[in-house]
Amino acid sequence: MAFDTAAVKEVLDKVRAEGRAALTAPEGRRICEAYGIPTPGEGLATTEDEAVSIATDLGFPVAMKIVSPEILHKTDAGGVEIGVADADAVRQAYRSIIANAKAYDASATIVGVQVQQMLGGGQEVIIGATTDGTFGKVVAFGLGGVLVEVLKDITFRLAPVDRDQARSMLDGIQAADVLKGARGAEPVDADALAGVIERVSALVTDFPEISEVDLNPVFATGSGATAADVRILVETGEVAPRVERSPEEILASMRRLMNPSAVAVIGASNEVGKIGNSVMRNLIGGGFEGTIYPINPKADEVEGIKAYKSISDVEGDIDVAVFAIPAKFVAGAVDECGRKGVGAAVLIPSGFAETGNQELQDEVVATATKYGIRLLGPNIYGYYYTPSKLCATFCTPYDVRGGVALTSQSGGIGMAILGFSRTTKMGVSAIVGLGNKSDVDEDDLLTFFEQDDNTTCVAMHLEDLKDGRAFVDAAQRITKKKPVVVLKAGRTDLGARAASSHTGALAGDDKVYDDILRQAGVVRAPGLNEMLEYARGLPLLPTPKGENVVIITGAGGSGVLLSDACVEAGLSLMDIPPDLDESFRKFIPPFGAAGNPIDITGGEPPSTYEATIRLGLEDDRIHSLILGYWHTIVTPPMVFAKLTADVVAQARAKGIDKPVVASLAGDTEVEQACDYLFEHGIVAYPYTTEKPVAVLGAKYRWARSAGLLGQV
Repeated sequence: MAFDTAAVKEVLDKVRAEGRAALTAPEGRRICEAYGIPTPGEGLATTEDEAVSIATDLGFPVAMKIVSPEILHKTDAGGVEIGVADADAVRQAYRSIIANAKAYDASATIVGVQVQQMLGGGQEVIIGATTDGTFGKVVAFGLGGVLVEVLKDITFRLAPVDRDQARSMLDGIQAADVLKGARGAEPVDADALAGVIERVSALVTDFPEISEVDLNPVFATGSGATAADVRILVETGEVAPRVERSPEEILASMRRLMNPSAVAVIGASNEVGKIGNSVMRNLIGGGFEGTIYPINPKADEVEGIKAYKSISDVEGDIDVAVFAIPAKFVAGAVDECGRKGVGAAVLIPSGFAETGNQELQDEVVATATKYGIRLLGPNIYGYYYTPSKLCATFCTPYDVRGGVALTSQSGGIGMAILGFSRTTKMGVSAIVGLGNKSDVDEDDLLTFFEQDDNTTCVAMHLEDLKDGRAFVDAAQRITKKKPVVVLKAGRTDLGARAASSHTGALAGDDKVYDDILRQAGVVRAPGLNEMLEYARGLPLLPTPKGENVVIITGAGGSGVLLSDACVEAGLSLMDIPPDLDESFRKFIPPFGAAGNPIDITGGEPPSTYEATIRLGLEDDRIHSLILGYWHTIVTPPMVFAKLTADVVAQARAKGIDKPVVASLAGDTEVEQACDYLFEHGIVAYPYTTEKPVAVLGAKYRWARSAGLLGQV
């Protein structure tokens, strides 16, 4: 699309030169024209006679609005009249609007009164853009008009968006069916609406100095979309460009951090109980095969390894320095690391920004930046990378290798991750603490894990994102290959800001994070346990080939609850065709129920479970299985677990690999049965119908976002 950027620049330069943060309505209209955004016919009147002339040319009725740089909320100032029907009414409205504006703000500059063609019919929607403190420019779409802040039915995307992404926004609101012509109404022109969204996103991308755009209402009809009211805000100061690192640059530094040949421990100690001693013992005990250099000016040896008074005394090269010294000494030690050529510093100490000492943290970052050192932390427990047998932490060692990489911004959550991993014997490739994120953050780690053959799934706890746009860029790359699960705590910073537009106000809650994380392709977990269970279960489940999910259960009540869980998880229960229904009925008693869920009843022998599960796996029309088991004497829990594992293994040997999850209800024996099933690649949980279905739903959300359904 070709836009008149010169016209926009001329308007914005004038507004900013005058120190104004808001454009007038005529200025906003000019920008809309430059970007092909439809607006109604209008004119600016500075006298009653001009107002009558413009209204006559446009045709009655008209809308009339105050034009003043200082009056943003025109309705609040009594500066709006709609449905003005004739010349006498125009004169009266003009006088009233001017008087109300002066009464509202006596110091306001009155440019005139905007006389605008009246619009009506169709659906009123809002299209806008705002500058989010985390993600930068985001575009918004939702129901508009007077209900916009009541219903708050709105969705967000990172700008710029293409036409397909803009179309997805129309389906991203709860009232999407209204736009499609609910109850016999005329459907809106979806292409026209998507076009306006796309153009607004291009506008704020091309001109970063635009802080907010608010088109509300936009009248959407079957033949087009027209913005009846335009509000545009700009930054009055300089707009600093983002500091970006290339993926190649990030990857080089992360490889040095995660696969070091030599590690120095600054503050290494022989005193048990000190962090410097725990780090040394973990590096040694974990089997790290590289060189370890203890740094302690008062010791000749630490844990039997030659110690050095300063890192500058070390003869060889050092990739990573782990800091176990008080915060006040860190900046000086980082400077020594820089002169030594150390690649990364792992800052375990606290006492920085988290305690209000931002100045000290800034000093450390400035020193590291000077030498090109990447900083992990401060205020962290350290990190593990099991492929390198690297346990650079003061916590207990963990050496169960696997494909899951876990990160946490909080030390407490890090301990929960460690405990869960140990209890469930979940194999991990990495556990990384991020703490204050003075430098290395989630997008750096995603860039590494994307190419790391040892990592098949990533799960991240985060309280904020330092650079949301960089995170989205990295996430969109990795999620095409590997699932990324995010547990996001807290709210965006816009909620605390006095918003000057509808779009800004609506962006002030967690909805921005929710929509943009989905746009990034990540699976958002609602809680800590879900994040950990998704991380544990997703690598076990093969990617489904389609949406058809079938429930096979030994208890009717379980089937109902599993069905409810499927709705909650966004899964589609297959409509069983007659021939498949007949095939299932061959194996279940007459008083059972085919259909979906398939209820084989609780008193059936192992052979019934085996036959129905095998049929579900071998029929190509079924893409995933959910098993509901009820503890009986006829088919005890471990019998069920072993036969299920055997049937699944036999199917996999034939090249049939479908997601299978199970819910087991019964006495405590079902716990052992679930452990057995997990060990054999089947996600299974006791005493819950929701959890296995939620894990399957997470797998489907990832597969859909990655475009993998039907391609495997």
